[in-house]
Amino acid sequence: MSWLQLFLEVDKEHADPISDWLSEQGAQAITLEDAQDKPIFEPAPGETPLWDTLILIALFNKDDDIKHIFNQADKQFPGIIKKHKIKVLEDQNWERAWMKDFQAMQFGHKLWICPSWQTPPDPDAINIMLDPGLAFGSGTHETTALCLRWLESLSLSNKTLIDYGCGSGILAIAAVKLGAKHVLGTDTDPQAVIASRENASRNSVSEQQFELLKVSTNTQANIATRDILIANILAEPLRILAPYLASLVRPDGQIGLSGLLTTQAEEIRQLYSQWFTMSPVISDGDWSFVSGIKKNL
Repeated sequence: MSWLQLFLEVDKEHADPISDWLSEQGAQAITLEDAQDKPIFEPAPGETPLWDTLILIALFNKDDDIKHIFNQADKQFPGIIKKHKIKVLEDQNWERAWMKDFQAMQFGHKLWICPSWQTPPDPDAINIMLDPGLAFGSGTHETTALCLRWLESLSLSNKTLIDYGCGSGILAIAAVKLGAKHVLGTDTDPQAVIASRENASRNSVSEQQFELLKVSTNTQANIATRDILIANILAEPLRILAPYLASLVRPDGQIGLSGLLTTQAEEIRQLYSQWFTMSPVISDGDWSFVSGIKKNL
């Protein structure tokens, strides 16, 4: 079965009413894309991130009169639709198309992240089976890769660790597999907590090894200090939470921070230097990672 896609370029203030109207005309799905390659990295709390100019993509059945639908949209929203195009989308095995884009990835010398449908390339390595899902973190993003490489470089035997903003649980699971005695994973998103527990179970990581705590965005949880803290979140929460996150690391312990653009990394490095002896910034593309050792203050 084929599908029809209607692409409309509009300003963000018109995206919602046009999306609602297209749904009423029978659109099976509607997605939004950036029209100007302008990334949005940190939406404000409670804000839906939208670019200034959007490509609104509506999916219709092949039998729908999509030209008529566009003409009606142009009349319904005069002068608002800047550009448009219609495209035929051939049906395919979407599951297989999705799967082929995810391959096993190596981090450091001994750590691999493998999708469940693929045999680990090195059966003697530390292999974490993890599929892309709703919660952030499958190893494909540069920030996750930077964090994994850092963890792989540490001596984690019998260490305790906090994964602050654990997402999929990938960093916590990797830490346990690399020898950590106990990891506490925290997240504000209940979906992340569920995904982390499922991924941990899939990788034979017990609740005793990987403890999960849903935290509030407004309250700082009372957490005991640990040997290591890793936080792959964003620059703004790393700024706001800096004294709190620093307090969770014991003297001579280590901290690793990512989710940072290269333009933000030095500022965060300087901020955390109040409490940590910071290492040089490490970057991968547009993203960076900073780490340090807790001072005895």
